[in-house]
Amino acid sequence: MERLEEGWQMAATPAGACATPADARALPDWVEARAPGTVAQALEAAGLWRRDQPTPLHDQDFWWRLPLPSTGPQRLRLEGLATFAEVWIDVAPLLVSSSMFAPAEAEVQIAPGAELWICFRALTPKLSGKGPRARWRPRMIEHQGLRLVRTTLLGHMPGWCPSVDIVGPWRPISLTATEALHSSDLRLQTDWTGASGRLLADLRLSGALGEVVLACGDAEAAMTPTPDGRLKVELEVSSAEPWWPHTHGPQPLYPVTVRAGGQTLELGRVGFRRLEVDRGLDGEGFALRLNGEAVFCRGAAWITPDLVALSSGREAYEPTLRTARDAGFNMVRVSGVGVYESADFFRVCDELGLLVWQDFMFANFDYPAADPAFRELVRAEAAAVLAGTQGSPSLAVLCGGSEVMQQAAMMGLDPAALDWSLFETVLADVARDLRPDAAFVPNTPCGGAMPFQADKGVTHYYGVGAYERPLEDARRTGVRFAAECLAFANVPQPQTLARGLNAPAVHDPRWKARVPRDRGASWDFEDVRDHYLQRLFGADPYRLRREDPDLYLDLSRVVSGEAMAAVFSEWRRAGSGCGGGLVWTLRDLEIGAGWGLIDADGESKPALHVLRRVLQPVQVLLTDEGVNGLAVHLMNETGAAWSGELRLAAFGDEPGALIDVRREVMLAPRSATTLSGFELVGRFFDLNYAYRFGPRAHQMVLAELRHGEELESQALHVLPGTPRAGAGAVETRVEPDGQGWRLTLRAERLQPYVHVADAAFAPQDDWFPLAPGEPRTVRLSGRQGAAGSGEPQGEILGLGGRVLGAYG
Repeated sequence: MERLEEGWQMAATPAGACATPADARALPDWVEARAPGTVAQALEAAGLWRRDQPTPLHDQDFWWRLPLPSTGPQRLRLEGLATFAEVWIDVAPLLVSSSMFAPAEAEVQIAPGAELWICFRALTPKLSGKGPRARWRPRMIEHQGLRLVRTTLLGHMPGWCPSVDIVGPWRPISLTATEALHSSDLRLQTDWTGASGRLLADLRLSGALGEVVLACGDAEAAMTPTPDGRLKVELEVSSAEPWWPHTHGPQPLYPVTVRAGGQTLELGRVGFRRLEVDRGLDGEGFALRLNGEAVFCRGAAWITPDLVALSSGREAYEPTLRTARDAGFNMVRVSGVGVYESADFFRVCDELGLLVWQDFMFANFDYPAADPAFRELVRAEAAAVLAGTQGSPSLAVLCGGSEVMQQAAMMGLDPAALDWSLFETVLADVARDLRPDAAFVPNTPCGGAMPFQADKGVTHYYGVGAYERPLEDARRTGVRFAAECLAFANVPQPQTLARGLNAPAVHDPRWKARVPRDRGASWDFEDVRDHYLQRLFGADPYRLRREDPDLYLDLSRVVSGEAMAAVFSEWRRAGSGCGGGLVWTLRDLEIGAGWGLIDADGESKPALHVLRRVLQPVQVLLTDEGVNGLAVHLMNETGAAWSGELRLAAFGDEPGALIDVRREVMLAPRSATTLSGFELVGRFFDLNYAYRFGPRAHQMVLAELRHGEELESQALHVLPGTPRAGAGAVETRVEPDGQGWRLTLRAERLQPYVHVADAAFAPQDDWFPLAPGEPRTVRLSGRQGAAGSGEPQGEILGLGGRVLGAYG
C-alpha cells in the first residue's frame, strides 16, 4: 500500500465556478497541501487563515490535485472526504462521495503522468435542501439542514465549539497494486472462555495462491473456502491470557496473520475478553462485566483535539489518552457530536487498557429515518467504522447517537408516534453483525418513562453541574450509568493562561468568549462553577473575584474537581448501584476555561488532578453520611491482594493533626468494604461537623492508603469555609532517579492545595493536600519543547499564589 500524502496542491473557487478539472486547471493561486488534511490546515500553513479568527469555508469549492506516483492496475481508497466530493483521474470521472464518514474505493488503470483530482463542493448551498419536516429543532446547532447531511456537527455549535469549517480529505488516501495480497470485508471475533482465547476469522482475500493459513499466538489453521467466495476458520489460542481494562489487569495482545503463496498479510492484533451487560436485579440498570468481574467505568467524552488538522495518528492520540489512563480513567466516549477516530485510536486504547464507548455520529436532530437512501448511507457508514475495529478488545459499547431521544421527549412529543428504527434496527443490526461482542445502546440517554431518567438505563447527569443541585443529589437520583455528566468551566493551570489567553482578568470579554454556554441561555458554565464555589467553600465568588482575584482563580481551579470527586465517591462507594460516569469533556478545543479536564495544549487542569484522587484501582474514599459521620470506603479492583496502612486525620489551624488514626489493612482482590469514621476514631469526634456543638475545630479530613513510604491513594473531605494557604514553609528536595526526577516535599502545617510551578518539568501530581510532617514525593518529567534539560527548578505555591518553597 502506498499512502498519497505529500505533493498535493489546492485552490479555492466560488461555489460552482468550475465543473471539471479541465476548468480548474487554469486556476491561479494554488497552495501546498497534504492528505490526510483539511482545507483550513492548508490555508493556515500558507498564512491565509487563522484558527483564532476562523473565516467561513463552506461557501466555496476547493480543488485538490496530485500527480500519481504509480501506474498500472491499482486500487484507490479514499478513507474520508468532507463532505460532498467529486473525484477524477485526469478528466475521467471516477466517483462521487456524499458522506464525510463513508470511505470510497475504486479499481483504476493509471497511465504515466496521470493526476488525481478531487473537488470538495460548497456545503452551504446544500443545507437548504428539502427533506421531511423536522418535528423539533435543536437550539444548540445553528444550521438545521445538517440533519440531512452526513457530516460532523463540530464547527456548527456556537457557545462551546470554535466555528472551524471542516472540508477536505481528512482521512488517508492510498493506492494498492491489485495483484498484492489484500483482505476485504474482514471479521475477527474474539472471546475469552475462562481458560483460553477463541478467534473466529471470516474474510475475503484477493491475490492469494494455494492454501491460506491464519495464525494467532501459538495456534494456526488452514482457512476453509465457502461457496460465496469467503474464507473462514475458528482457532483456540490456548496460550492466550485475558485482556482487562488497566484498572483491573494486564492487556495482552496477539498478532493475527494470513499466509498464502509465499506472502504474509498482517491483520492486526486482537485481545481476548468476554463482555456482558449487567442490568441489575430490576432489569433496568446498565453496568459492564468483563471476564466475569464488575467494572466501574470512569472517564470522559473524547472530542478530537485539533479541529483544524483532525490529526488521526498515534502521535496525536497517545499523549491525551495516556494522561487519561494515568488519572485513573478506564473508558473514553467518542461522542456523536464529533468525528469517528481512526484504527490507531483503538490500537492505542487496546494497549493502554482504556475501554471505548463509541457513539455513531448522530446527535440531537430529527433525522430522516424513513428515507431508504439515507438509511443505506448510514448502514454503509456504520459498517465502515466497525470494519476498522475488528478484534479490538477496547471497543466495549456501541451507541446509536447522542440526545436524539432526549430532544424529542423534552419537546413533549408522543413517544408512540416516534420512529427510532434508525437506531433500534439499522445501527443495531450492523453492530450485531460486525461487533456482537460489544454492548449496544440505541441512544444516550435512554431508559425509563423519560429517556433521561437517571435511575433507569443510561443517563446524562447534570444534577450536580448545570442544574446546580446539591452534592447529595448524586446519591438521591440513583444514577445507574452516566454516559455524560459534570460539565464545568474548568480553569487551566496558571502557566497555560499566561501563554495562551491574552486576557487580563476573569470576566474580560476575551475570557468570557471561551467559557462554554448553551446557545441562547442566560447563564454560562462559569456561573455553574461559581455556584459550587459558594456552596462548597462558603465564599462569595462575586466579592472574591473583585477583592482577591488570585485566590478566586485558584479556588475556581480546584472547586470543580472537588465537586466531581464528591460525585464519583458516591458512585464508586460500596453499595452504590452506579455502573459508571463519563465527564463532559476530556480535552478543550482552545485555551480557556472550557469543559475539558485537559487544556488545548495537552496540560492536565487542576480539576483533573483533584479528580484523580478518587479514581485509582486501590482506593480510599470519604462520603458524608450526615449524623452517621464520615464513611471510609476501601476498594481494590485489581486481581492481587493489597496490604498497607490506612490513615484518617483531621487538621485545623494548629501544626499537628487533631485526630490521627492509623490501622493496618488487607484488601482482598476485587473487593470493597466500608468502615465508620466513628469506629476508626474510637470516640466521638464530629468529623463532618454534623452535630455542630460549638465552632468547628478542623478544616479538613484526610484519608490515605500507604504501602511503606509509597502513597497509594488519598481522599479529602473539606468542611465549609474558604480554604487558604496555611502558615509556614514547605521543605523541598529534588534528586534524580532511574526514570527522571523526584521532588520530595514536607510541610510544617497543613497545606490544602499545593501547586508545583515549573516551566520545564511537569509534576505527575499537582494541587494536592500536603499534610504536616509526612513527606510527599512527586515525580517530575520534562515538558515537550521546554528550553533546557538540566535540573528542575521551580516554586511550591499555595492558594492565591503564595510562595511556600522553591527548589533547584
